[in-house]
Amino acid sequence: MKPQRERVSNQKPPEPSTKLLSRHNPEELLREAQPLELALARRAYELFEARGGEHGHDWEDWFRAQSELLRPVSVTMAESEDRLSVRANVLGFEAKELKVSIEPRRITILGEKEPKVITEAGKTQPIATYPDQILHVIGLATDVTAENAVVEWQEGVLQFELPKAAKPQVEAAASAA
Repeated sequence: MKPQRERVSNQKPPEPSTKLLSRHNPEELLREAQPLELALARRAYELFEARGGEHGHDWEDWFRAQSELLRPVSVTMAESEDRLSVRANVLGFEAKELKVSIEPRRITILGEKEPKVITEAGKTQPIATYPDQILHVIGLATDVTAENAVVEWQEGVLQFELPKAAKPQVEAAASAA
């Protein structure tokens, strides 16, 4: 009996889905993040009280509250002469669950998972995926132009292409003198 050969397909695997994200007004996004920031502060205070009000552990309480309430986001950056590229891992979040704002020296990412629901014997019940929120602020080392920025989501990664802001002519004139 002859061994059968596997058929090799000439079809390429499907391209990963890429979605452009719209940018939000920074002040509006900060207002939307306030309930989450208050929840973090409340949880940090609960941890402080649970320790009997012992002082000196405020950062520890804050970081623990963040780890309990927020999904971690890892970030990588690359810089060229005229552009800053930022990649943020938001695995588990869809593009529609994320909001971003870009300021000259800061990127803010706010995300909330839409609750998954299971139906069992006519009963609908949400599935808790915890932590199901993101609040991440990325400080930038150089000024960028938010108006010309491109933000894409692709398979759990936010990709920011940020043109650097033009340096003021005052600096060039001062260095020439």
